[in-house]
Amino acid sequence: MNHDDNLRIHGLKATLPRMKVLDVLREERAHLSADEIHRRLLLQGEDIGLATVYRVLGQLEQVGIVRRNVFDAGRAVYEIEHGGHHDHLVCVHCGRVEEFFDPQIEALQHEVARSRSFSLVEHRLAMFGICGGCSQERPGIGTARRRPPGGGTIG
Repeated sequence: MNHDDNLRIHGLKATLPRMKVLDVLREERAHLSADEIHRRLLLQGEDIGLATVYRVLGQLEQVGIVRRNVFDAGRAVYEIEHGGHHDHLVCVHCGRVEEFFDPQIEALQHEVARSRSFSLVEHRLAMFGICGGCSQERPGIGTARRRPPGGGTIG
């Protein structure tokens, strides 16, 4: 489905800022902050302000076209909502985010909830660690104890 149709289905007009923000998110296939999206738009020669990017992201999130995640210290990142559930691995060194789905983890989460008399409505799982790229660039980086976003200890 193209941007025009997707926006119209959700009751939004296909304005240039909305189209450009969606283009960046679809082309990058990554989890990007509003600042990163804005920087990419500027590099493309687009004259779209940061406040407009935030406003557009809020509108797209509200109608379910994009999903907002907060992985570290209040920094929100956005991704296209594809409809399927997935979890995230987040590198605490470079910020890389990798999506994954594991049926065993999903089953365990539901069992934990059931065993505590909860009926899951929604859940999000983010695991924090050191990605392979950072481990190769800096041997030993994964052995130091680090503070993940929100406190606690990794390692």
